[in-house]
Amino acid sequence: MIHSIGMRLAVWYAFAATITLACLFVVGYELLRSRLVHGLDLLNEAEARQIRSHLGPDYASLDIEAIDQRIRETTESASVLFYINVHNTSSNILFYSHNLNGVAIPDVRGERIFDTVIDGVGPVRVGEVVLDGLDIVIATPSTQVNATMRDYVEVCAALLLAMLLVSMAIGYGLSRLALRPVRTIAETARRIGSDNLGERMPVGEVRDEISDLARLLNEMFDRLETSFNQIRRFTAEASHELKTPLALARLHAEKLIVDGRFAPAQEEGLQILLEEIGHLDHIIDQLLFLSRVEAKVTRLDLVAQDPSAFLRGFAPDASVLVEHRGLRFRCDHEGAGTVRFAAKWIRQVLLNLISNAIKASPAHGLIELQSTLADGVWRVAVIDQGRGLPPTELERIFERFVRVQGAGYDDGKSSGLGLSICRSIVGLHGGHIRAENGAAGSGLRVIFEIPE
Repeated sequence: MIHSIGMRLAVWYAFAATITLACLFVVGYELLRSRLVHGLDLLNEAEARQIRSHLGPDYASLDIEAIDQRIRETTESASVLFYINVHNTSSNILFYSHNLNGVAIPDVRGERIFDTVIDGVGPVRVGEVVLDGLDIVIATPSTQVNATMRDYVEVCAALLLAMLLVSMAIGYGLSRLALRPVRTIAETARRIGSDNLGERMPVGEVRDEISDLARLLNEMFDRLETSFNQIRRFTAEASHELKTPLALARLHAEKLIVDGRFAPAQEEGLQILLEEIGHLDHIIDQLLFLSRVEAKVTRLDLVAQDPSAFLRGFAPDASVLVEHRGLRFRCDHEGAGTVRFAAKWIRQVLLNLISNAIKASPAHGLIELQSTLADGVWRVAVIDQGRGLPPTELERIFERFVRVQGAGYDDGKSSGLGLSICRSIVGLHGGHIRAENGAAGSGLRVIFEIPE
């Protein structure tokens, strides 16, 4: 099945051109054959008139031998080309050409000009001419005409094949040329994302369907950009405005606890309130960070440093965090060199990934941090021994507020923003992050790669 529009256009063009040429060849076949056959008919008629002229006006008083002699005088030199019978109106045979070998030319009732086959001779074109009481039947071989038409068919078949191939190539070239604006539109649309919504499709000066499509897409992206900007502005402004009332609520709650005027159950409720306020404040900070990243306000101070040294400093903290939950931790690094990264932000990425791995790991499970530096790429993988994720969720977990139920990666208190922040931080380093299940179908590997 041909999926490319360009290839389909090329095939349709080649098919239409070949069919058109084939129709012309069929018409040409009929015209050429009719002209060649008409030429044979003219030869037969001219020969008949020449025979009648040589017989003279007194042929009626001549005997058969005299008639035979007069006809033979004019036809002997053309015996290679003509086969002749002459008889009178009473159907009495007056003359046979020697090249017939005693075989009469077949007669078709009611027809004066026709095609037939003479035994020992082959296909011929027959013309019957009646002049002054004489019925002159002349046959001319049509073998050469048939051979010419066969050659014509062979040449036409070769030309049709060549036409098919050439028109396919020409059609493909024309389709590439005609669809170049579509490819440009597709490339531009592929580049447009949430980080560069200001880019637009190039619009040609010629007003055609493709330029109209580009204008419609540009209008659509204008609306999308406006909507995105409104959402970003709302998120940033709402998050910022919420910080002050949350801070006041925290201060009042802490003051009430310090005063100590409440029963233990009430103080416990205030403690829960403070925890929820802190959780909400953390979510707001995360939303503000994501908004700044999307608005390209956040810039990281990337420094060339050794990943091995960075991980040696990070591993003890990660080990304490993991072992505190009754799990095991292992950190390995291979490769030498330096990578440009912001240690503070990569540390946050690793802590987020390890925190997720802790939630999903079974008791006494192992969490691994595998790091390699090779081929100009720093590749880091955090691996747990949990139940993994459904394949449909492997990409969704990096979206905002996505929580995977029943896989162990959601403790009910998560904001669902941690992996979104990880993706944003890795993206600011020029890298990418992905997730995949373990080889045995269990456990999850979250991998990020950062170029040197």
